[in-house]
Amino acid sequence: MAQEIIIPQLGDSITTALIARWHRADGETVRKGECIVTLESDKVAPELEAEADGVLSIAVSEGEEVAIGTVIGSIAEGAVAPAPAVTTPKSVEEEVPVAEAPKPVVAPKPAQPSPPVDDDSRVSRKKMSPLRRKIASHLVNAQQTAAILTTFNEVDMTEVMKLRKSVQEDFIAKHGVKLGFMSFFVKAVVQALKDVPSINARIDGTDIIENHFYDVGVAIGTEKGLIVPVLRDCDRKSFAEVEQDILDYATKAKEGRIDFEDLSGGVFTVSNGGVYGSLLSTPILNPPQSGILGMHTIQQRPMAINGEVVIRPMMYLAMSYDHRLVDGKQAVTFLIRIKDCLENPTRMLLEM
Repeated sequence: MAQEIIIPQLGDSITTALIARWHRADGETVRKGECIVTLESDKVAPELEAEADGVLSIAVSEGEEVAIGTVIGSIAEGAVAPAPAVTTPKSVEEEVPVAEAPKPVVAPKPAQPSPPVDDDSRVSRKKMSPLRRKIASHLVNAQQTAAILTTFNEVDMTEVMKLRKSVQEDFIAKHGVKLGFMSFFVKAVVQALKDVPSINARIDGTDIIENHFYDVGVAIGTEKGLIVPVLRDCDRKSFAEVEQDILDYATKAKEGRIDFEDLSGGVFTVSNGGVYGSLLSTPILNPPQSGILGMHTIQQRPMAINGEVVIRPMMYLAMSYDHRLVDGKQAVTFLIRIKDCLENPTRMLLEM
């Protein structure tokens, strides 16, 4: 009896999936519950497990994109993979080389100019994955439909770094997770959204939809591309809960278990290019959201404080926003509010 391997339903709006990788070769024996193939769509990258013991038969090769419901292979239950062919060793006589007659000496030909290199050998071509196509379409759509403008500022990370250092051991002991920078930024964004509610909104045709909740997207880079899972109700969560949510999403992304629901419904996005060493950038909106905050690498820089030059850990901040909905004054006020929260984290804890 053969057990068919079928592309399952991956989401309401997903119609196709790419065969990203077969984890077993055609004709190999597989065990029930073993991961046999990784799929990839424009939103998620699930893995399919064998539903029975048997021998795998592959019908669709890696790199092929097929419709939901397509049979991509089967497992022959109870079958055994064929044993590898045994080669008979050659006899001693067969291994003894036959002596040749000396070859005549031929005068070398004059050197000829090298032929032009075939272009096909200098480049390679492959299809874009569904996820990469979705990202490309999403970014182009953002540029074409929104009036994106970016405002910049910088934040002194001294107080946040001091606070993290002073409570880190106790924080880990109590919550089982490290206190990172991202939770400070997420909570600062929540406070800024409360103070400048016009940014917690989006345009829908000729209407403005105001959000009264605080679901913040956090951009995570994966091998397959950028995804933005959403942290729900960040205004109600502690720093530890925010950090745990981020850690859980990072694990799910690495294992290819991000669901469509994990990526939908955010009102604002935070992107940390600083983990890659970025000093300054202009982040692109994540439609239909009206704002995105870009974090960058922390650098020790000389700053003039109280008439003296001191070295401080500084980070550039960039906020891109939809100028159709958000005025420059509101955007600048929002970014300065984030700066104030981070430079005075104890006041942020008291929502001041």
